[in-house]
Amino acid sequence: MKRSRVLPLLVGGVFCVAVVSFYRMLEMMQGAELQHSGAPPAGHLDESVFQDLSRLQLKIDRLEHLLTENNRLVATLRNSLLQHKASWETRGRGGSNSSADPAHNQGDPLPGCRLADEMKGGAEGVKLLDVYDLLPFDNPDGGAWKQGFEIRYQGNEWNEQPLEVFVVPHSHNDPGWLKTFDLYYEDQTRHILNNMVLKLSDDSRRKMIWAEVSYFSKWWNDIDEQKRALVKRLLEAGQLELVTGGWVMADEANSHYFALLDQLIEGHQWIQRHLGVKPSSGWAIDPFGHSPSMTYLLKGAGLQNMVIQRVHYAIKKHFARQQTLEFLWRQNWDSSSRSDITCHMMPFYSYDVPHTCGPNPSVCCQFDFHRLPGGRVFCPWRISPQPITKENVEERALLLLDQYRQKSRLFRTSVLLVPLGDDFRFVDSSEWDAQFSNYQKLFDYFEQHLELHVKARFGTLADYFAAQQRQLRSTGANLPTVSGDFFTYADRDDHYWSGYYTSRPFYKRLDRTLEATLRATEILFSLTLAEMRRFRGDGRLVDDFPAKEHFGRLTVGRRSLGLFQHHDAVTGTARDPVVIDYGTRLFHSILNLRQVMQSSAHWLLLLDKNRYHHDDSKPFLLMDDVIAAHDALPQKMPLRLSDEPRSLIVFNPTEQRRSSVVNLVVDSPDARVIEAESGRPMVAQISAVWVEPSRASPETFQLSFITELPPLALIVYHVTRAPTGSTPRARYVFLRGGEAPTVQTKHFSVSRPQGPEANAPLSLSNKHIQIWSSGHTGLLQKLRLQSGLVRQVQVQFLWYGTRTRGDKSGAYLFLPGEDGPQLYSSSEPPLVRVTSGPVFSDITSCFRHFKHTVRLYHLDGHAGRSLEISNTVDIRSEVNHELVMRLVTDVSSGNRFYSDLNSFQMQQRRTLSKLPLQANFYPMTSASFLQDDTSRLTLLSAQSQAVASLRTGELEVVLDRRLQQDDNRGLGQGVTDNKLTASLYNLLLEDRKGGAQEVGGAAVEHLSLLAHLASLSLSHPLINMVAHSAGLLPKLRPFQPVSSSLPCDVHLLNLRTLEDEQEAGSPSQEVALLLHRKGFDCSSAPEPLPQCTWSVHEEVDSADLLAPIRFRSLRRSGLTLLRGDDEDLESARQQQQRRIISLRPMEISAFRAELD
Repeated sequence: MKRSRVLPLLVGGVFCVAVVSFYRMLEMMQGAELQHSGAPPAGHLDESVFQDLSRLQLKIDRLEHLLTENNRLVATLRNSLLQHKASWETRGRGGSNSSADPAHNQGDPLPGCRLADEMKGGAEGVKLLDVYDLLPFDNPDGGAWKQGFEIRYQGNEWNEQPLEVFVVPHSHNDPGWLKTFDLYYEDQTRHILNNMVLKLSDDSRRKMIWAEVSYFSKWWNDIDEQKRALVKRLLEAGQLELVTGGWVMADEANSHYFALLDQLIEGHQWIQRHLGVKPSSGWAIDPFGHSPSMTYLLKGAGLQNMVIQRVHYAIKKHFARQQTLEFLWRQNWDSSSRSDITCHMMPFYSYDVPHTCGPNPSVCCQFDFHRLPGGRVFCPWRISPQPITKENVEERALLLLDQYRQKSRLFRTSVLLVPLGDDFRFVDSSEWDAQFSNYQKLFDYFEQHLELHVKARFGTLADYFAAQQRQLRSTGANLPTVSGDFFTYADRDDHYWSGYYTSRPFYKRLDRTLEATLRATEILFSLTLAEMRRFRGDGRLVDDFPAKEHFGRLTVGRRSLGLFQHHDAVTGTARDPVVIDYGTRLFHSILNLRQVMQSSAHWLLLLDKNRYHHDDSKPFLLMDDVIAAHDALPQKMPLRLSDEPRSLIVFNPTEQRRSSVVNLVVDSPDARVIEAESGRPMVAQISAVWVEPSRASPETFQLSFITELPPLALIVYHVTRAPTGSTPRARYVFLRGGEAPTVQTKHFSVSRPQGPEANAPLSLSNKHIQIWSSGHTGLLQKLRLQSGLVRQVQVQFLWYGTRTRGDKSGAYLFLPGEDGPQLYSSSEPPLVRVTSGPVFSDITSCFRHFKHTVRLYHLDGHAGRSLEISNTVDIRSEVNHELVMRLVTDVSSGNRFYSDLNSFQMQQRRTLSKLPLQANFYPMTSASFLQDDTSRLTLLSAQSQAVASLRTGELEVVLDRRLQQDDNRGLGQGVTDNKLTASLYNLLLEDRKGGAQEVGGAAVEHLSLLAHLASLSLSHPLINMVAHSAGLLPKLRPFQPVSSSLPCDVHLLNLRTLEDEQEAGSPSQEVALLLHRKGFDCSSAPEPLPQCTWSVHEEVDSADLLAPIRFRSLRRSGLTLLRGDDEDLESARQQQQRRIISLRPMEISAFRAELD
């Protein structure tokens, strides 16, 4: 009974405090307004009063919103209390979404952290960070196995348990690298797959695996029903296995987890629809390093096993000595075995035949029968393969068996995996015959000689892992547990593959633009279809809405994004024409998805739905920016203003209510923005559009205004021309090395300090932070929080060159010059431009090779807590140079820092002096931070790049690389197709009240709630659309599908319309609801508190999560929404009645849903 009394008292207390605080704040603001009203100069009276009243109204609106949220919270808690009282005995702890206590003690753990702590990994198993500390990273000559050691055996090891060998034929088909995707398909891939059907059908003992669904689906469209039936027969017989099942074999360093999962969904959904099978094993033999984020997604998609190849040669050697090449790969943050997946690490240099049968490549190459004398391919060790005959079969079989036995000694079971293949193998019919017939003779010999204790046959991964698991069960043996990641990869010597983390940064940024556009379009399209069915009442869609065409555009967008996750695409490691092909696909997909978004928003916004009419040639809504080509940056289109209001629609694609600044370009220096529904004027600022560093456009102007947008909402604003001088204008200060630069602008106030004043530090501030920058360069020097925390944060730019002798940096490798990084210097001082205004203030430094801007937004709440950093880089004039931005701070971080893996989780990094400089660079998809006992400095990014912390308190990211030569990894060219490239960051300084929690020698850390929210806004910017003309428009009303934000730590990863099972290429009534509950840092509560809440329980109320959206059905499924992974109907029905779903910290949950 005590519990039932305390909760209502707590709720009542919170409510009373909120009400009293509300009236007190109103009283204080009224007093402030009275004080302000007598202050402004007479000339600015109207403008000042107007701005003050606007701000007051904005604050009142926000307080009204908080009261509404409070009422909803009280109702939720009351309902939750009643529910808990009825079911406490049977269900244990309950699951309502409860708000964080506003009076939370900063020294106490945050609510919700307990669950995250429970999931943190234990001390058992192998921690890769500890392995890195342990290894000397020397590289002695290992003999035949050059990077390993001599392997010995007695010969009787297999008497009790015979050696069981599975030779697995494969052909690695890159969806673009030296040729484009389509050219590879025409020249090679279609011949491989055509021959596969014929040759596997000839002999039931023959087998093969295939990975790339992008190619398989293209081939499937080209073949007839008879051949399709043969393919299905081979799958059913186990002769053909589709492995991983992704659209591509994805890169695991640069790719965001949204895109990794999306290409996996696309592949699995295609396989389910056309082939009716489900992948069980992963095959990742060519990505340049491996991430546990990918293993998490594979396990969530139902896979049980996986194979990896490209791991640092020293790690491979260590794992081989310890017999840990096969292990259970576990997430750092998971103390259970729930996320474990069985992983096989290939032990040798490559996945080609010379490096897969055993440790001696000169011997193994003799068993690659594609290299028989007279062919186009030969063995570099100059000992050619021999056709197997009766005369030589014994000698040949024993030579091969010796390699098998040596390789087997590196593993804990006597089951051996031997891949047989390479890039684009089995093109010609003759290769199929040569490989299969010669190997079969060897297998037959083994079978006839039982004294050898070996059984060898062709197999698939499913065959291999089934045999491995059988033997583990029969012997009672267990595989070791390993946690961590396998970056940064080195294949030999000091050749570390950290260059590709940044190569082709323009396209890495375009990749993330498409990703954000795709997610926003998916959500808006799904909501539109649900609203249409509700509007009609009969479950059908509006006749004029091109749903099938739009679904086709979505599908192409998904597949373009998926294709670009290929490990030679997003990595920037393809040839120039292939990069253009990828870029063109990304570009066209963005344009097509914008059509879907515009059309969906059009229908949702119309008050009178009967007035909807779709016209491709004259869309009702247009984007406010234009991308002219695949290699061009977006440009804002000027909005022509008059006394008639222009309708502006802003879409918030995030699940959080957010305070933001909307930026437009208009043709007038005076503009007024009001929210259309309420008539409320918005706080605005007019700034110059700088066509050159010191020359402003006389015809166009930037209009920026502050707004607060509900989650997933489309809000309508009216923009009109305003009376002259009525809109606050930005003020400018220009500096250039103590001189007064010439500035061309007639609409803005400009000052040019000279002498000592010109070299004084520059300062900007808002309610939360103050920054100081160099008066000479404009670059950041210091940061102070409202709490009083001060940190030195100096921004520097540096050049890296490459080696003068031997191997040099290229698309893959980073091999810096012997002199290390050199501070960027310029023959003349940069132009520094300082902007001050009521909406934002910034400092821009214009150097020869880059333009750098730091910007503060004058926003209330947590949105104003971070500093925006943007760079526009152009190094096309350089030769063998890489440009780096470095932060030099007084954070006492030691040799440790943290970078994210695929934006899914954070990984501790340790900078080791025993490793070369290039080995200490790691992939950064979206976040990195430094921390000590009192502070954390987080750098959030909108694109992937390389990151390092080479000295304590330093953090550096590589912005662009221009390299004239190939780095001898097969590409055959340098990286010289650089573009004018934009990069965007947020910098967040936070107080820290507790030290890092060490778990088994490796600290498990997460981003803070504040960093998660800032990263969400950075990755998913607002989307602006304008009505096509200022003429008579139908009445529009805002679309607000959900009444409140999701919990702070729950991310709506996607709301993806699924394909209709009866009508191919058409949308179904089902959607994939993907929710990611993020782990967050426990060291302090966010200041100021965000408006969202977070839960102290695993369980949440599904009815409240996206209210008032209702689900007609909601079934938990696997991450790729395969039918076989769906929760059974009865369990789903019971779950829906209880309305409770479980969302564990760090976990992604997938549901098959129908929106009501």
